[in-house]
Amino acid sequence: MSLASVAAQQSAALAAATTAASASATSGSAASTATGAATGANGTAAQTGQAALTALSGNFSNFLGMLMTQLQNQDPTSPLDTNQFTQELVQFSGVEQQINTNASLTQLIQLTQSGQVMQGTGMTGKQVTVTASQVPLQGGKGIVGFTAPVAEPAAIVIAGANGQVIRSVSLNATAGQNTWNWDGTDNSGATVPDGAYNVSVIGANADGSTTPLSFTVTGTATGVQNTSSGLQLDLGALTVGFGAVQSVGA
Repeated sequence: MSLASVAAQQSAALAAATTAASASATSGSAASTATGAATGANGTAAQTGQAALTALSGNFSNFLGMLMTQLQNQDPTSPLDTNQFTQELVQFSGVEQQINTNASLTQLIQLTQSGQVMQGTGMTGKQVTVTASQVPLQGGKGIVGFTAPVAEPAAIVIAGANGQVIRSVSLNATAGQNTWNWDGTDNSGATVPDGAYNVSVIGANADGSTTPLSFTVTGTATGVQNTSSGLQLDLGALTVGFGAVQSVGA
């Protein structure tokens, strides 16, 4: 393969990666809005569930009061029918069991979430590799790992929240796992602040086409959050769900 051909493939990969990184910034903004809406919806659902449980407890108390009043004020010459009384007791028992079940489930969920937080806290301070559309820049360092099906030219583009290209590199990837270490500088050599930046990785094919390459990012776990949408892991400015975790290092 000639140098000109390799250069052309690298240029094609770089152009595709730039477009993908900018698009990722736009979709990331939309996803943040959707996540916020989902979190609000989950919070509303939790409040609704609590209100329903409170109402059920209130109905339980009212039912008990009505039953006792009925027993105290029944006509001695025409006492309450045994079958009717039995049915009311069954209803009484059903309401009580429902309240106890809801309370037990709430406690079980709280205990499970607490246990997950304790387990997640054990990751704090360790190097964690996750799947994400952004790379965490921590202490001026960021790590992107990607897999190439064959040895081929590839391009990596780092973009800001509004889609502007911050850093773009072309490299010759080897077949299999590859790692690129970002030193936290932009294309002009200036240092950018720590944060979460959009990233795209594109491979250049021999026929001139390009293919997005799957990638992971690695950072130091800095905290765990128990949110209404589930347990979240913080890698500096990047927050991901625990399902995104691929490996945990030392």
